[in-house]
Amino acid sequence: MDPNAAENSAAEERRERSQRPSISHVGRAARVRPANRFERVHVEDDFADLDGSDELADVAGDRPDKLATEYIADRSQTIIAENHSPDVPFRFSINPYRGCEHGCAYCYARPGHEYLGYDGGLDFETKIVVKHQAAELLRRALARRSWQPEPIALSGVTDCYQPAERRFRVTRGCLEVMLDARQPATIITKNALVLRDLDVLGPMASHGLVHVFVSITTLDAELARRLEPRTATPQARLRTVRALADAHVPVGVMVAPIIPGLTDTEVPAILKRAAAAGAERANFTIVRLPLAVEPVFCDWLRRVVPDRADRVLAAVRRMRDGRLNTSEFGQRMRGKGNVAHQITQMFQVFATRYGLDRPMPPLDTSQFRRPAGDPRQRRLFD
Repeated sequence: MDPNAAENSAAEERRERSQRPSISHVGRAARVRPANRFERVHVEDDFADLDGSDELADVAGDRPDKLATEYIADRSQTIIAENHSPDVPFRFSINPYRGCEHGCAYCYARPGHEYLGYDGGLDFETKIVVKHQAAELLRRALARRSWQPEPIALSGVTDCYQPAERRFRVTRGCLEVMLDARQPATIITKNALVLRDLDVLGPMASHGLVHVFVSITTLDAELARRLEPRTATPQARLRTVRALADAHVPVGVMVAPIIPGLTDTEVPAILKRAAAAGAERANFTIVRLPLAVEPVFCDWLRRVVPDRADRVLAAVRRMRDGRLNTSEFGQRMRGKGNVAHQITQMFQVFATRYGLDRPMPPLDTSQFRRPAGDPRQRRLFD
């Protein structure tokens, strides 16, 4: 037998096995643990010896299991990341957490967890890396003479108001530093927890220092519960938009991601409800499935909406040159072809109809005041 063929066959078998459903866990979107592309060794559940037994049904059958979240301290010494992607509308961002307990089946950030030695499936949802020192690191960064104020996005990757924020308050600490320094910020979240910080966001807004975007993928509460299992309900997100608007915090809506064949028909209704709630602007992205996201999302489709799975994947391929993902700048967020064009046109028509195509008020960098650094530290290279 050709050694290359044998190796390819073995690799394909490992890939197939890594994508098989594992234990069903309460409140988790992923049931697969895609192999980490950076690791030579991959551990997976193997129930072959229990096949057909009562033990198998009890461990991996219909009975769901609870999987606890583990919080891991991050030791990073910097907090502001610089973005070089031309299709992301910000240059600088802060991500207080790595991994996200929201567990959205489509989350494009899943592959990033592989850099930490974890998988992009259940590990991404249950092993949350917490940047406990974020506020102090931010204060030091803003105190440097080299920092020239421009807006900082919270978050560019995982949600800064995910459930861990209730306990650790890292995002709030960063916002308090920003308010003190008059440093402008943009926030995107799908969690109503953002309202906890209205006492900080209100004063920031009065100085023209903040925009908040609330992400709304669907208005179907049951679909949202299964697609985004640990996020705020659609109604709670609309109430969040209303509360922010009532507090005079500039607020917009991200319809993201739009999933063709599953949520695309909801776009007009989402925009109408968002406008009625007080949103000033709406943006969108179309689903993309890079690396570890593909097996997680495809498994989710087959389990949760099997009658629509083939239609969804076929539509995604039509937008992605026959593939499930493209990484080219200018295309990865919106896709191309007839399906992508139709979604874009529909979005633009209804955004215009409901007054959600106007720009957000400008963020003001002129008020920036450099915070005091640590008096014990002398500046060298800033």
